Amino acid sequence: MDHIISVPLGVVAARERVDSPWQEFAWRPLSVFTAAAPISRWRKLQEGPGFEHYHIATLDLELHRKETTGYAVNLVNGEPSIYVVLREGSANGGTELIHAHLVTASPFDVQAYGHNGDEIIGRVAMPETIVDLVRAFVGEHHVDDSFVKRQRVPHPRGEIPMFGQEPVHILRDRMHQTEAVRADATRIHEQPKPRR
Repeated sequence: MDHIISVPLGVVAARERVDSPWQEFAWRPLSVFTAAAPISRWRKLQEGPGFEHYHIATLDLELHRKETTGYAVNLVNGEPSIYVVLREGSANGGTELIHAHLVTASPFDVQAYGHNGDEIIGRVAMPETIVDLVRAFVGEHHVDDSFVKRQRVPHPRGEIPMFGQEPVHILRDRMHQTEAVRADATRIHEQPKPRR
């Protein structure tokens, strides 16, 4: 199996009437399907009272061998999903209200999106053929990263101070000396004076 696999997926988005004083309709990713041909214009797939479903784009789902941890997490967390990112506006200067920006099988990939309010992130069911493909890809390429605890490196005693600061060990020694002198002074001051 290659290190990168690309599979075209058709993206279906739903336009649904909402009960809001600020907007009449809301968009959301509805599903994806395999064996999708490239399209130049939206195709209406279904219409009903208060909703319309459109095939809005065909995007490549890419699997990269360095991202298998995200795919593995997706496969074990409930229902395997495809994450879809929709953006407001047209992708190529057309009249569309939204466009499909990304499809991914990694939940980690979509964490960078959705912060500016112009993006809609949705999780849709992963088709069975894609589940099998992702499972095989993870099985072949996934390598568990073992945790390696970082070891402390002792600092040499003859260290030259950087940025005008003295090394911690010199400061610590000076503080101990100061405390010892104070303790001696307190002890001498608190000794009872001989009576005459």
